[in-house]
Amino acid sequence: MLTTTQTTTHAPLIEVKGLRHLYVKGSTPDLIVLDGVEMTLCESEIVGILGRSGSGKSTLLRSIAGLLRPTGGNITLEGKPVVGCCAGVAMVFQSFALFPWLTVLENVEIGLEARGDPAADRRKKALAAIDLIGLDGFENAYPKELSGGMRQRVGLARALVIRPKVLLMDEPFSALDVLTAETLRTDLIDLWSEGRMPIKSILMVTHNIEEAVLMCDRVLVFSSNPGRIAAEIKINLPRPRSRMEPAFRELVDRIYGIMTKQTAGKPAREGVFPGAGLGMALKHVSSNTLAGLLETVDAKPYEGKADLPHIAQALQMEIDDLFPVAETLQLLRFAELAEGDLRLTPAGRRFAHGEVDERKRLFAEHLLTYVPIAGHIRRVLDERPSHHAPATRFQEELEDYMSPEFADETLHAVISWGRYGEIYAYDEQSGTFSLENPS
Repeated sequence: MLTTTQTTTHAPLIEVKGLRHLYVKGSTPDLIVLDGVEMTLCESEIVGILGRSGSGKSTLLRSIAGLLRPTGGNITLEGKPVVGCCAGVAMVFQSFALFPWLTVLENVEIGLEARGDPAADRRKKALAAIDLIGLDGFENAYPKELSGGMRQRVGLARALVIRPKVLLMDEPFSALDVLTAETLRTDLIDLWSEGRMPIKSILMVTHNIEEAVLMCDRVLVFSSNPGRIAAEIKINLPRPRSRMEPAFRELVDRIYGIMTKQTAGKPAREGVFPGAGLGMALKHVSSNTLAGLLETVDAKPYEGKADLPHIAQALQMEIDDLFPVAETLQLLRFAELAEGDLRLTPAGRRFAHGEVDERKRLFAEHLLTYVPIAGHIRRVLDERPSHHAPATRFQEELEDYMSPEFADETLHAVISWGRYGEIYAYDEQSGTFSLENPS
């Protein structure tokens, strides 16, 4: 059945105004996750939220669900403030979040039981929800007996059974294999298009650009550090949608362009690598992955310049996998990101053509020049008579600028990169940096 994107003149179901969320870190500056977020969700629409890891997408969803209390701003559901867990909202999580000791039926009933519904009524509603999402016959199975896709269907049934006004979905398909995710995605859209979903609207977080264009009526693109809405894209395509249609590909390309434009032309310390100097939080990407992307883009048919949507499809990489690799290459000055394209620099092409020793030499040179924490570690080791230093020394310095989690990932990244470039060694057991051949 062919349906067109619905529009509505109804008052918004959800309104978010001036939302701000920060995590207090004690003596160091607070970490601002969301800042000044304003959005609406209207009846009869599916809205997607796209952004890099750490842009605050899940924080926004949890705030709307009443699971987190924002630092500032307000959220309303049908004009009423959201304070604490909201009865008109249900949420589907990436990790399924099922109780392993309960059957499918009992898992689906749990929300109705918490609400105080009578046992007979709970069973009737739960069985109807299980049938709706295609798990009829598995009522008495336990989660361990189900595949990942079936578990996520249980999570969906549990959310739908309470008949919420708004369904929140936090990367609901990312833990599934490609074929299972596609099947569940299609089934969900079919139920929505046929008017069989007992909800008014869906707000979903995703890291998959094609998924957002396939499912949503509007897409909100979040910037990072702090999280803000950088762009809103309307998806005025009829359903069912085909990934092969030129209009579909054009929208995917446009969103990639918006997301890469956020850091194009900026110093490496901005965008996904916040802070300056030692305050630069890093994503850990393996040197093998960096080399692999350089080799791929250098070779035919790209010849040094690749369209990100095309290469993501060719390598079967999601946005949260591809962007950190591309942006790390940009940080190291091996590539440039602009308008949805990844272009190798002359140094990047030299790396792709180099032998092992030449690659290591070039990588070490760029690492020491463009990644301040790596240069700092090397200088400390050079200056100490023992040429040794504990990792805790640098961990504590990093935590003056960022959360312990970011500090840990940053240190993990420079340990891995420094080992590859042979600018220092690291002993995991003692947690100590050293120079193998001090000059």
